Amino acid sequence: MTIKKPLAIKQPEVERIIRDLRLAFGFTQEQFAAQLGVTYSTINRWENGRSKPSPLAMEKIEGMLEKMGGEGQDLLVKYLSN
Repeated sequence: MTIKKPLAIKQPEVERIIRDLRLAFGFTQEQFAAQLGVTYSTINRWENGRSKPSPLAMEKIEGMLEKMGGEGQDLLVKYLSN
């Protein structure tokens, strides 16, 4: 069994990648929250930089990015820390 390391997104970029991903899917904050199994207020706090996603949430976000194909990879390259 391989343990997957969560994404290492640059801290100031977390809120941007979440918003960009949500908008790329065409989701409202409520719809995006439902996809990730969190509340609307959690998404709102993430996008406003008041909190950050848990490692489990980041795994789900990474999975959504992978499903997007090229556009998701572009977001990963843009926001993934070196």
